[in-house]
Amino acid sequence: MSRIGKNPITVPAKVTIDISKGNLVTVKGPKGELQQQVDPDLGFNQEDGTLTVTRPSDSKRHRSVHGLYRTLIDNMVVGVTDGYELILEVVGVGYRVENKGQLLILTLGFSHPIYFMIPEEVKVEAIMEKGKVPTIKLASNDKQLVGQIAAKIRAFRKPEPYKGKGIRFQGEEIRRKAGKTAAKK
Repeated sequence: MSRIGKNPITVPAKVTIDISKGNLVTVKGPKGELQQQVDPDLGFNQEDGTLTVTRPSDSKRHRSVHGLYRTLIDNMVVGVTDGYELILEVVGVGYRVENKGQLLILTLGFSHPIYFMIPEEVKVEAIMEKGKVPTIKLASNDKQLVGQIAAKIRAFRKPEPYKGKGIRFQGEEIRRKAGKTAAKK
């Protein structure tokens, strides 16, 4: 039995979960509404504030999707109650970031600024304070979408191992390398 798949999902009082034909799971809460198409073989038991995901057999395919869809539904429940927030740090001399609505403008040492349009579902805020590293705050109720947008922004200038310059997640540790040493004669 899947250790993750058999865990029950606790559903807060403010959240409603609707499972329609074809296993389309809709989760509604104070921070919005999310939908996820789930494998039609899986079953659901909803009783007094908990939701459990069941699988019909122990075949390899059923075992592989059991924990996956349980986690996706749990992420949806957390998203519509609390939401998700990711913070990116832009480290480097002359690196700047600003936003105009949903348009993120990044100056990362290239010959041109990078313009990146953020989807409406994600709230973006660029913070530039004197003496501090510029940061980008991304917030949404969809964990997958926030993670994907953050990964795309990070890919514009990944942190390099010598000076640590680039875009990194807050709290991410960069493995540093030693530079060249002078040749001995």
